Amino acid sequence: MTEVCKEERGAAQGPAERWSLRSGAVSVEILSLGCVIQSIRTPDHSGQTADIVLGYDDGEGYLSNPRYFGAVIGRVANRIAKGRFVVDEKEYELAVNNGPNALHGGLNGFDKAVWTTEAVDNGVKLSHFSPDGDEGYPGNLKASVTYRLEKNTLSVQYHAQTDRTTPINLTNHSYFNLAGQGTPDIYDHEVTISAESYLPVDDTMIPTGEVKPVEKTLFDLRKPVLLGSRLKELPGPGFDHNFCLCSPGDPPLERKCARVVHPGTGRVLEVSTTQPGVQFYTSNFLDGTLKGKGGAAYSKHSAFCLETQNWPDAVNQPHFPDALLKQGETYTHTTRFTFSVL
Repeated sequence: MTEVCKEERGAAQGPAERWSLRSGAVSVEILSLGCVIQSIRTPDHSGQTADIVLGYDDGEGYLSNPRYFGAVIGRVANRIAKGRFVVDEKEYELAVNNGPNALHGGLNGFDKAVWTTEAVDNGVKLSHFSPDGDEGYPGNLKASVTYRLEKNTLSVQYHAQTDRTTPINLTNHSYFNLAGQGTPDIYDHEVTISAESYLPVDDTMIPTGEVKPVEKTLFDLRKPVLLGSRLKELPGPGFDHNFCLCSPGDPPLERKCARVVHPGTGRVLEVSTTQPGVQFYTSNFLDGTLKGKGGAAYSKHSAFCLETQNWPDAVNQPHFPDALLKQGETYTHTTRFTFSVL
């Protein structure tokens, strides 16, 4: 049975409740601000526990949180080209906050909201209401995210309903370092992503529309790859690409999508999801200026993200998986993170 505890909000935490989930040697802390995963502590092969996600020691750090550490992203995670899309023959304009594009739900996305909370079996359910016109999106949207810790698996269940057709794409933006947060880089991590294809991007990080096989490319991660050597080979600053886990129109079946191993500590992270894609990001835009837990300076390539989600800019690319939620439908997806040791 998982121990579930709620801490009352205090001044040091800022405007947030903190929930603690503990199951055996694994513990997780959740904030109501941004629906943030603040910490995940797991043991290494000698039984020493460490926090393996980047973030801040107190809630106040998450008030700005410019790199979205641990937060739930919405209404639409990732990029929308030129901050524009058309639904039911009407064009909508969003805030442009990432070069010429809209990123991660806008200037005040779901990561900035204080979610309401309630205890559930083995976890906590967080809910948020996004009104019609919020950040430019149509329709009143009710969203919930349920975190459950069962044995050594953290499950994240997303649900949403709307009264008007709207694009939606929810994900969690946790940054992992299996050697422990604050470790300078992830070059000694071995990564496997079970994807036959990926999405090439233009110079503003918008998918070109091509769905390209990973075969005979540097994006072939179907067998374990040492990140340090692969990042040296890869043009550009690092990985920030969607890996395609299924074809458009496929039913949302849960499938294993990624496995990351840190040989030095023996820690293993395995990810499964019902989502059609996973954005693999190697923290290319961290530059050491953000000070996190324990005063750690988070530098480039000091963490990785596995953001399970729909394909980027899907609302503008008809041959990508459907990004629209309609009245009467329920958006539902599940992602599981399983922690173990070699």
